Amino acid sequence: MARRKRHNRRRRKGSLSFLYQLLCLVVMGGAIAAALVIFFKADHIAVEGNSRYTDAEILEASGLHQGDNLFFFNKYDVASHISKNLPYVEAVQINRNLPDTLVITVTECSDIVAVQQDGAVWLLCSTGKVVDSIAKAEGYSLVTGVTLTQPAVGQRAQAAEGQEQKLEQLLSLLSQLRAKGMLPDVQEIHMEQEDLITFRYLDRFDVEILPDADFDYKLSFLQAVVAKLQDEQRGTLKLTGDDVRFIAQ
Repeated sequence: MARRKRHNRRRRKGSLSFLYQLLCLVVMGGAIAAALVIFFKADHIAVEGNSRYTDAEILEASGLHQGDNLFFFNKYDVASHISKNLPYVEAVQINRNLPDTLVITVTECSDIVAVQQDGAVWLLCSTGKVVDSIAKAEGYSLVTGVTLTQPAVGQRAQAAEGQEQKLEQLLSLLSQLRAKGMLPDVQEIHMEQEDLITFRYLDRFDVEILPDADFDYKLSFLQAVVAKLQDEQRGTLKLTGDDVRFIAQ
């Protein structure tokens, strides 16, 4: 009987100990939350990486305000709002610099190409985002042979039925051209053929490349060959084999 009483006392003491620990955790959590609310406010919001949009435009699109708490917001939602409302923004990073600063770093689309269809010109970032709709394609690399389905500014481009792979090949090529600094020197990209991509480079060369080629390797090879040609030389550069064939014009 005495043993049972001692056992019950230990159980009650154990239960009380658990409740005490739980209460301590709740109090500590409340104290931490209160500290976050009181002390960690965004007294400074800095914007970096922007040139097309002003700091004020980016801040307005973010929905953030000076004095907001540094922790009580979703960074991914804020980034999504900025990208959706400002089409030329292709990437957003948000960093907290304690104790009182938020830094919004944006990457704006550059080296944009144009897709002309149905009387409109849609501007495409190399990531596949549709950034604008304009009347004429002047000043942009013109892409032909790819049809977009219901293009909308601020949304990712979608290819017409049966052209999904062709769009992905285009974006892969654009990504490598951009990475190598070559895209500003590309005037046109033609994708009408299923087994061949042709693009105009430096306004001197028609470059032929296979749609499933290793674009990184082939474009590096192309740069090396062009560097050895004379400035006055023009013609076709075929990257469809193991080497580069140059056919003078």
